[in-house]
Amino acid sequence: MCKKISFFLAVLALISPFCLCANALSTSAKGAILIEANTQDVVFEKNADLALPMASTTKIMTAIVAIEGCDDLDKIVKIHPDAVGIEGSSIYLKEGDSLSVRSLLYALLLESANDASVALAYATYGDLDTFIEKMNETASKLGLESTHFMNTHGLDDKEHYTTAKDLAILARYALKNPVFSEICSTYKHTISLNGDKDKRFLVNHNKLIRMYEGANGVKTGFTRLSGRCLVSSAKVDGVELICVTLNDPNDWRDHTSLFDYGFSLYESVDLAKKGDYLIEIPIINGKKQTLYATNSDELSITLKKGQNNIRAVLEYDHLLSAPISKGDIVGRVVFYNYNEKIGAINLIATENIKEITYKNFFERLFTNGKN
Repeated sequence: MCKKISFFLAVLALISPFCLCANALSTSAKGAILIEANTQDVVFEKNADLALPMASTTKIMTAIVAIEGCDDLDKIVKIHPDAVGIEGSSIYLKEGDSLSVRSLLYALLLESANDASVALAYATYGDLDTFIEKMNETASKLGLESTHFMNTHGLDDKEHYTTAKDLAILARYALKNPVFSEICSTYKHTISLNGDKDKRFLVNHNKLIRMYEGANGVKTGFTRLSGRCLVSSAKVDGVELICVTLNDPNDWRDHTSLFDYGFSLYESVDLAKKGDYLIEIPIINGKKQTLYATNSDELSITLKKGQNNIRAVLEYDHLLSAPISKGDIVGRVVFYNYNEKIGAINLIATENIKEITYKNFFERLFTNGKN
């Protein structure tokens, strides 16, 4: 059903009942944070800026650097000898094994394979040091002020650290990449080595993928020094949450409780569906005095429940002149929540409007702009 607006401010009252469970949250983590990914609101935090070991959550950065640095994820690469026999989690790669970069990414993010992390470094930039430099450059670009990488896998090093806040920022960035998002949300996957001669069956270490409805990532981690580390994400009805805990013996329980709390606070509000608005706009110097315009884009916004007072304001050029072609942008609808601008959609012409042509001044004068 179209919403018609003709030359006036339209107000939409989208009021939702507000229900907030005020139970005090707690976590056994040394550092923790819960953010709403769309608004970037911090919903909960505990020592979120405390620098701590990150274990295999390192591989979020390893993956995104490899994805962004490799122009063909399906290219077949041979395993460098330096990637063989890395301690900790492994898919037991051998020197000279051949497989795709994409398969290495699945091994990295599902099985947390340390050998795959080093193999990816060589496959992407040809050597380990350059790859680690790129990891730290990306951290700087993202504003991760309390993060430093010394390796691709997260094995203990006193100069290898991050914070819960920085990991949440990194995860939010990585999840915007469709390749990363698809892989880290996969529960089971099989990869082929050396053609079809050898296969590896991979299972995601992140149990939340199957434990929590809407869970879609991201990465687990553990060493004796770091304790249990977990970066997770979940999306329900358009609301997306990212949770990070570092050194947390009860991480599965804590993430589930934090997600429940976060989803109780937020909702996704549809501001416009495609074709929702049909706007009549005046035209000068055209063979018609008005034209109709509509929106071809959709728009939704995440807001706190019970804090919605949305209004839509029509904006257009009051001296809009022909000729106008179908599909031209001729205005927009701007949305405000209270006095804060929260989004806008363009309005496009639904028809062609030809310009009136006059033979001389007197014809223009006596027709008074009418055809």
